[in-house]
Amino acid sequence: MRVVVRFGNSRWVRLGIGIAIACTLLLCPLSVRAADVTALTEAEIQQGLDGLPAWAIADDKLHRDFEFESFIEAFGWMSSVAIAAEAMGHHPEWFNVYNRVSVDLTTHDAGGISSLDIELAERMDALAR
Repeated sequence: MRVVVRFGNSRWVRLGIGIAIACTLLLCPLSVRAADVTALTEAEIQQGLDGLPAWAIADDKLHRDFEFESFIEAFGWMSSVAIAAEAMGHHPEWFNVYNRVSVDLTTHDAGGISSLDIELAERMDALAR
């Protein structure tokens, strides 16, 4: 079964029913963000990391390695994150090998870590539960 979901003011997206339910419960309504986001201060980054214990700073980016039971679970999680990221207008740098996904988050337009990175990390954690 396939459904069509609308994310805030964004475009319509055709999804499998499981992903649509996850979006409805965890992510929606989502809206596209303005491009005028600024980099966080060191103190703001540390405050954001307080709520993200599995994340660390590596090469001036938020970094986390996720591990899942299988490739299918890893890919399914990446698909769910992709929907959230697209709706936010903010996309991760990531690398997948079998059941592992390595993620780096930074906001290139802001020249560093921004509130969008903290928010996307929180959503990634929520979807990984």
